[in-house]
Amino acid sequence: HLATSLPLPSERDHLRPRIDMIVFMIDIKSKYSLKNIEASLAHVDARFFLGKVCFLVTGVGRMNYCSIEMNAIRKLRKVCRSPVLFCELELEGIRVTTAQRLLRMLQICAGHVPGVSALSFSMLMRSSADD
Repeated sequence: HLATSLPLPSERDHLRPRIDMIVFMIDIKSKYSLKNIEASLAHVDARFFLGKVCFLVTGVGRMNYCSIEMNAIRKLRKVCRSPVLFCELELEGIRVTTAQRLLRMLQICAGHVPGVSALSFSMLMRSSADD
């Protein structure tokens, strides 16, 4: 399911399936996308930050058109303690690889991978990003 911002409308709460993972998409060419995410973060239950939130930064193939500083992305990762994936959605190979990574993360977050929890996976992603 897709939403442009949070909170989600409450009138459909009874129809909404369980939320296993939240992926926030940041368009590196749009300061508005970062501001929208920062405003939406206040509506996310703190338990989701235990391995069930990640940030997908798009448009990285056009770094000369950036409107968002990389320090802002690093700060967001550090404050939210959530992994960040970088991709260029216009390149099919990268788009497919990113979709596969997100699907695997979702499988882990939903509890479909025996022996791996969302929190332990998130810790592994964070420690590899810090290297």
